[in-house]
Amino acid sequence: MPSLAQRIPKGEALRFLIAGAGNTLFGIADTFLFTWVCVHARPAHAAIATSVALLLATVVNITVSFLSYKWFVFRTEGNYLREYARSWMVYVPSLLVSMVAVAPLAAVLAHWLPHPKLAPYAAQACIVAVAVVPQFLGHKNLTFRKKTAVLPGRASVEQ
Repeated sequence: MPSLAQRIPKGEALRFLIAGAGNTLFGIADTFLFTWVCVHARPAHAAIATSVALLLATVVNITVSFLSYKWFVFRTEGNYLREYARSWMVYVPSLLVSMVAVAPLAAVLAHWLPHPKLAPYAAQACIVAVAVVPQFLGHKNLTFRKKTAVLPGRASVEQ
């Protein structure tokens, strides 16, 4: 049975990291933009406007990430709706775990860091760093998995 490293085509992991870095920068920028627009549209309800902005930005960010992974990283063709739905199956658990883990992690880091005010940012960075591997595996094996055909008398072959 081939190891995980043998199953990843050359360059795929590197392309995933490059796309992820671009997606992260895009996500930060568009989240700030959505927040600015929503808060300026409803300044009397800034907290609710911020939540709406985060929801809108999340949908846009996941869509942009999906397309960058589809076109640049895994290079699949067709199946847009199926793969898009599957990408949400990768992202939603990650988002839920992140939402639950970030506050306690930030509290712990606040005691360890020389500047406790940086703890929320350090916690987010830790969560993003840890999430890279499961998200890569989720997209590779769920979102963009390739069908395999079993030929008589042979092992499965990727199509």
